[in-house]
Amino acid sequence: MNPRMNPRHLLTRGNVLGAALIAVLLVLPQLATAFFVNFVMTQTLILGLAAATIVFLATYGGMTSLAQFLLFGVAGFMFGNAAQEAGSRGLNLGWSPWVAVAFALLVTLAAAFVLGAIASRTTGLYFLMLTMVYAVIGYFVFAQIVEISGPGGITSIQRPDLLGPPVRLYYAGVLLSVLAYLGFRAVGRTAFGLALQGVRDDPVRMASLGFNVRLHRTLAFTLAGFVAGLSGLLNVWWNGQIDPASIATGPTLILLIIAVIGGITSFAGAWLGAFVYVWVFTYLRDLPLIDNIGITEARFNTVIGVIVLVIMVLSPEGLTGIVKRLRHRVGARTPAMPGPASGGSPSVGKRTKELGGTRT
Repeated sequence: MNPRMNPRHLLTRGNVLGAALIAVLLVLPQLATAFFVNFVMTQTLILGLAAATIVFLATYGGMTSLAQFLLFGVAGFMFGNAAQEAGSRGLNLGWSPWVAVAFALLVTLAAAFVLGAIASRTTGLYFLMLTMVYAVIGYFVFAQIVEISGPGGITSIQRPDLLGPPVRLYYAGVLLSVLAYLGFRAVGRTAFGLALQGVRDDPVRMASLGFNVRLHRTLAFTLAGFVAGLSGLLNVWWNGQIDPASIATGPTLILLIIAVIGGITSFAGAWLGAFVYVWVFTYLRDLPLIDNIGITEARFNTVIGVIVLVIMVLSPEGLTGIVKRLRHRVGARTPAMPGPASGGSPSVGKRTKELGGTRT
């Protein structure tokens, strides 16, 4: 029997915790207030889904992108242009909502492929700055071309009837978040994902072995753009409008900050960072005596900056790094269970040394 098909192999601590978290998210609307579910958690899922694309590119491709919020906005703008009827800003194509969804995702895919193909020629700081330029150009494109948006953006955007009640939008966020989390991790185990990690570590050597380095980076950027487009659709349905200011450099940097707070090398950290950001933004003003120490809503960015600084000092890997340290400490204090074959086969570490010290 394949050991991977063994049910005991699936009962790891991470899988059990993940299943428990999904179960909590599914029953949360029956346990929490409508405001917490429809505002705090829905926004957390939307921003976490977008931040996960930054984590994907950074973890597997070694590319830190600031263009994800632009692609997030492209999907929202294209849906608004396609779905809105006469009388509102934009193209007013008046298409059915699901046709508009397909159109928005196709345009986002095309934009991600073109931008990724250009950015794949650069690495490191140059890649970061080029994607920042993308974000700036995108802002001015939608702000200045009134036929597709203009400074006022597109308003009164209706979500599809299937997602009419706000709680359904929350469940859609849960579903897409779970699929994105599992999908990104699965991609890392495929031939494409392994090759992409090789490109991340040594692009010159991968190119000499016959791999198309630029194509791998372009396809990774395109996949991340598609997921960012999905989160952009959820956002425009949640907000009911979109304008160029919502995809300016400020929100672009906020998305990167969310990924850093949670841990830019951890997929789970994307949603954890989003939750911390949304919670602080929503409930900071309600903390007792908070006004007496000079912290107001106008100084929210300062508070977020201090939080990021503290987290980076405590753990460069973000909140997920802190969680891992706590788990290791708890595990070190827990007595180890004897293995089923303590006197039999050698340990993993011993086998590794026998194989020449290869990392597993």
